[in-house]
Amino acid sequence: MEINQDLNKPVDDNSLDTIEMKEVKETMEQRPVNPEPIPENPVTPAAPAEKDTCNNKKPCCHTWLLVCNIILLIGLILLYIFHFTGFGTKSKHNPNAAAPVVAKDGVLKIAWIDSDTLLAKYQYAIDLQEELNKYKESQEKHYQEQVAKFQKDYQNFIQTGENMTLSQQQATEAELKQRADKIGALEAELTQKVMQKQMDSNIELLNRIFAFVREYNAANQQFDLIMRKTFNDSPTMYINPAMDITNEIIEGLNEEYKSVKGKKASK
Repeated sequence: MEINQDLNKPVDDNSLDTIEMKEVKETMEQRPVNPEPIPENPVTPAAPAEKDTCNNKKPCCHTWLLVCNIILLIGLILLYIFHFTGFGTKSKHNPNAAAPVVAKDGVLKIAWIDSDTLLAKYQYAIDLQEELNKYKESQEKHYQEQVAKFQKDYQNFIQTGENMTLSQQQATEAELKQRADKIGALEAELTQKVMQKQMDSNIELLNRIFAFVREYNAANQQFDLIMRKTFNDSPTMYINPAMDITNEIIEGLNEEYKSVKGKKASK
């Protein structure tokens, strides 16, 4: 729950009017008790008591002082709560938030990479896509084989079922129904496998690209910001072509992949 209270503004005394005025009103309605006379001291005669200058129809000075002190105390308590506890403010200040990064030389060095071109020319991305297509084709082939076999057995039952006994017909129908249910579930299962395979491949590909870009940038230009540009989903309308480092990143990625692939083939 948010309370619209600004810490920079003083506490609004109007919020205390109801409580304070009620106390003052109740105090004003009470008639002060006349002070009792001071008993005379048998040894030293007491000084004559001063006359109470307070009017019986108004609260005495001591009562007014007490009320003022109470009001001041309540105001200080509320000020402490609002200021030191943050109660009544919309601020979402996070003390652990990271400070903004400022370039040392005062100039922000920026570059960008065309993701569409990178994925089209990065050999590892090409190989991953081919592997994913083969996996998808194998799953579709497996599904079509199960469907074709079921249709063949079903047609055979239609043609020869009349030659079976009643118990054989019932058993065959139950088996075909069970297989049909499995084929329906198999389609969803194989689709989920293909989607999971594609997701895993994308994560592996992006992790390899990001890791290479970080290492390459640290060893070379050391840009402060490297942006990603795509044809369909790009946050920018125009980027200076002089900031394009796509080709050198593709070249470095392919050299790295060629080296890794060669080491795996030699084992």
